Amino acid sequence: MFTKINQSQFIDAFRAYGRQDQFSYGALVALFHHMEDTEENCGEEVELDVIALCCEFTEYASFEEYNREYHNADNMEDVESMTTVIYIDKGESFLIQQY
Repeated sequence: MFTKINQSQFIDAFRAYGRQDQFSYGALVALFHHMEDTEENCGEEVELDVIALCCEFTEYASFEEYNREYHNADNMEDVESMTTVIYIDKGESFLIQQY
């Protein structure tokens, strides 16, 4: 049984689980749109599992911050070839799906 939620309810779910500081507001908005796109592309509803999303995705403020943790990319194209990248507000920050 699924309930369709909007962006505000998605963000509120992170607060309800005490995970409001896991991602920036912009990252939550980007993640919400990514989840909607995934549903649309797959033709199947996606279950909202806040804890799983917190484990599955990590936010980085910059490519340099990402490289300090992973040390294996020359540029963002390299990162995109290894995992899902979700850009936040078309800026320097982004989310990656852990790999």
